Amino acid sequence: MARVKGGTVTRKRRKRILKLAKGYYGSKHALFKVAKQQVWKSGQYAYRDRKQKKRDFRKLWISRINAAARMNDLSYSRLMHGLKLAGIEVNRKMLSELAISDQQAFSQLADQAKTALNK
Repeated sequence: MARVKGGTVTRKRRKRILKLAKGYYGSKHALFKVAKQQVWKSGQYAYRDRKQKKRDFRKLWISRINAAARMNDLSYSRLMHGLKLAGIEVNRKMLSELAISDQQAFSQLADQAKTALNK
């Protein structure tokens, strides 16, 4: 019986993993077994953090909106409720941008929210 040599397929598979592990610290970029584990774990982190990034940005937008709302004598929740009552549909990302770049427009929205809350 002839033995089966590792040959091109195994080398190709190992090179692919080691290429993905380029730049990793220590043996994680050099040894196949360790590199394979780290590439797998890195993929898990990447998957998890694609979801986490969306949460982080939403938290950032909310804290910016809250800060700007409080400058207009409203809390975040009352501002959002007032905008909903006024029939103004603007997402948190755009509200956050307005709070930073155009405080006057944000103040107008806050005033509309206040009047909707008082009705």
